[in-house]
Amino acid sequence: MKSRPEKGLKLVDVDKPSPKKDELLVKVRATSICGTDIHIYDWGPWAQSRIKPPLIVGHEVAGEVIECGKNVRGFEKGDLVSAETHIYCNTCFQCRIGNRHVCEKMKIFGVDIDGVFAEYAVVPAQNAWKNPKGMKPEIASIQEPFGNAVHTIFAPNTRIQDASILIAGAGPIGCFAAGIAKAEGAKKIIISDVNDYRLGLAEKMGADVLVNVRSQNVVEVAKKETAGRGIDLFLEMSGSPQALNDGLSALRVGGTASILGVFDSKVQIDVTDSIVFKYVRIFGINGRLIFDTWKKTSELINSKNVDPRPVITHSFKLKDFEKGFELLKEGKAGKVILVP
Repeated sequence: MKSRPEKGLKLVDVDKPSPKKDELLVKVRATSICGTDIHIYDWGPWAQSRIKPPLIVGHEVAGEVIECGKNVRGFEKGDLVSAETHIYCNTCFQCRIGNRHVCEKMKIFGVDIDGVFAEYAVVPAQNAWKNPKGMKPEIASIQEPFGNAVHTIFAPNTRIQDASILIAGAGPIGCFAAGIAKAEGAKKIIISDVNDYRLGLAEKMGADVLVNVRSQNVVEVAKKETAGRGIDLFLEMSGSPQALNDGLSALRVGGTASILGVFDSKVQIDVTDSIVFKYVRIFGINGRLIFDTWKKTSELINSKNVDPRPVITHSFKLKDFEKGFELLKEGKAGKVILVP
């Protein structure tokens, strides 16, 4: 819990929550740490402006249904569910035109309402995703960030098969993206980062070319790997202004960029030469399409076309959460699972 407006989190005892008529009560079987959780832990400017303690944090979850609200249909006790973390209203303009992932009244688990770093959590039934029987909880818990990668890769009319792809950022989502691109038949997958440990995880997921930008020029590498033409698809997952500009420079004429990374401040780019004259398509990616992305995610994982396990590097008891946060902040972990 973020119990006070200060750095850090605390393990506390709270009452077991009760589900409302349209909610599920789940016993958390696995939850995983996200970069957002680290920002909340560190209590930087974004967290200070958004988080209102006391708040149970965490939003990536797999849990067993133990109680259903009286209006809930389609779920029963014993189901293993994951959760779409964007809680949508279903009545605003964006929801009514099919854009529930950018609901105008959006609330997010562990950010705006109590989250899932707990023994028990309440999940709106409309946000629950039923997993197949036998799915391991640690795999079920990472479908939310995996879905970010799915949404980024499958932007409208984006061709993956036989494409050359540059992924900026070898965090868990970037590594998942490498695995998805490989499964979809990408010809060349280049991934850049400043951390050799994470680049190693990306290689296990199928990346062909690893670029540590501390010592290599990613634009030169991308041009060399594509016979000077430039890459077909750029996936920005780092939130680095330099990575964004380099990725746009590495794109071929007529290429596509999908931007998921969140930047700390305004970014300056050369719109004329990097976008207009290059006839580039750019997609801004937010969350997951509800529930189209979840369907694709489930199919990719459960068909075993993509194995996310190399990215899951550590697992700790919930009471030992500090160990997981420490490893992530040191850049010595991929995805860290917490088990109550």
